[in-house]
Amino acid sequence: MQTTILLVEDDAVLRRGLAELFAREGCRVIEAASAREAREKLDQDVQAIVLDVGLPDGDGVSLCRAWREAGEHRPILFLTAKDEELDVVRALDSGGNDYVTKPFRMQELLSRVRVLLRNPAKPQAVRRDSFAVDESRMQIVRDGAPLPLTLTEYKIVRMLLERRGVVPRELLLEVLWDDGGRFIDDNTLSVHMSRLREKIGAEHIRTIRGVGYQWSER
Repeated sequence: MQTTILLVEDDAVLRRGLAELFAREGCRVIEAASAREAREKLDQDVQAIVLDVGLPDGDGVSLCRAWREAGEHRPILFLTAKDEELDVVRALDSGGNDYVTKPFRMQELLSRVRVLLRNPAKPQAVRRDSFAVDESRMQIVRDGAPLPLTLTEYKIVRMLLERRGVVPRELLLEVLWDDGGRFIDDNTLSVHMSRLREKIGAEHIRTIRGVGYQWSER
């Protein structure tokens, strides 16, 4: 099976060089030049993410943290232009698996990616009450039976189940995209929550006014 890598780098010259490097290794490369593109292009086929810290519409550290909080478990390797300890700590604390500092040797980067692919992070099974996340099928199951949820609804419920405590609206808005790839605005998120309450029971989703939502076990 061909390895697929999501390469997130805003420097077009470096991105093209890295894409060619991975392609020569037999990898399929999905390129993104911004955080927005990265969110759009992260699909089920991606097995590893190479992520630049500095992006034109944000930073890789925040993007990585949002992905991890949303339940993303695939390995992430950071590209950083700085070698200061604080930057490295921020990158790894956000959920990164490894990093390389620019300028770097191409073969060193390739070697680090190979290690991540050999030892991928394994998602932990998430269960709350009678609900569970079936990551492989992208489904939420209740008492062993899959719920009839859209992809967006699945992502919302997964975030609520995986995160102990309140999930801020801002986090949901940042990482969620609907089935057509369009960004979910605040009003649309409210509509999704209303439909989810009808499908799984209003008692399971608490609205924390001015903050976000929280899963309730009853």
